[in-house]
Amino acid sequence: MQRIKEKDLTKIVTKVLRKAGSEEAEAALVAKHLVLSDLCGHESHGVGMVPYYLQYIRKGILHPNTPVKLIKDEDAILVFDGQRGYGQRTASEAMEKAISRCKEKGVAVMALRNAQHMGRIGAYGELSIQAGLVSLHFVNVFDHDPIVVPHGGRDARYATNPVCMAMPGTEITPPVLLDMATSKIPIGKARVAMEAGKQLADDQLLDPDGNPTNDPSFVFSDPKGALIPFGLHKGYGIAFFCELLAGVLTGGGTIQPENERMNGIGNNMLVFLVDPIRLVDHQWMHHEIDAIVSFVKESPPQDPDTPVMVAGDPERKALAERRKNGIPVDPVTLEGILAGGEAVGIERSELESYIS
Repeated sequence: MQRIKEKDLTKIVTKVLRKAGSEEAEAALVAKHLVLSDLCGHESHGVGMVPYYLQYIRKGILHPNTPVKLIKDEDAILVFDGQRGYGQRTASEAMEKAISRCKEKGVAVMALRNAQHMGRIGAYGELSIQAGLVSLHFVNVFDHDPIVVPHGGRDARYATNPVCMAMPGTEITPPVLLDMATSKIPIGKARVAMEAGKQLADDQLLDPDGNPTNDPSFVFSDPKGALIPFGLHKGYGIAFFCELLAGVLTGGGTIQPENERMNGIGNNMLVFLVDPIRLVDHQWMHHEIDAIVSFVKESPPQDPDTPVMVAGDPERKALAERRKNGIPVDPVTLEGILAGGEAVGIERSELESYIS
């Protein structure tokens, strides 16, 4: 693994995206999102996505410099179309408007359809946390073949459909942020494992015949295998509701085969925001958050070296370590970024100059 400093990796990605057609602000925003994913330990949504974004631009299914478009504005309800622009940009713009509306009304429901890959959904939960709001995010994935098997099935019928829940912290308790795929692992983790030449753990993947396997390459083979939902029927149920909430209620569509698939990564997202001060006393709420987090984390750990954590703790731990020691980037990912830079007209040596 090559360790690269946050600022240097951000400069590399920004340059590549800028040369691929994005204006400076958009390139910087997308690069920030990707690098932050790596900082938080979510390489599946990090800089390894750059070669795929470049491919989607060449295919005409990702449109740089495309803002989010407001479709409907009715009181506390906002509906947006991402117009196949960068998901990081369109989702951020939609969240900004939804946060403002929630501050005004006390609640807001925001629907975003037809965005390209939004990256780490937790980033949008963090936006609501910064505004002092609680948010729930339901996302479905379209534009490529299914990659997750329904509980009890043998082949894939939907995608990794992430869910995010965000609660602001207090003066002594950090925010609580749950951000997870509804499959046992996101497809990006299978990609990272394959590129690193590693096997997956048991019970995460089926081969194309519906049999258990540890080989991540089956996620990308033809015919494909299928990822397994977390929590058996419970994870499958949540994933299916992501299709209904994000796919249907946004107007963006589900992954069912009548809808066109152009072999990209599209996202629809339905977000519920609430200003907690409109519901409960602020001081009481903070006391309860402090007390319940403390109570849960005081449970004696099964492994003395692994204390009990709450959602958001693993990301904070990874972020502190990687900001100090640099972000680990595997050789395949790094080569993909450098080659992608060359493809858009950047000398390899220019990008390599940022790597110490």
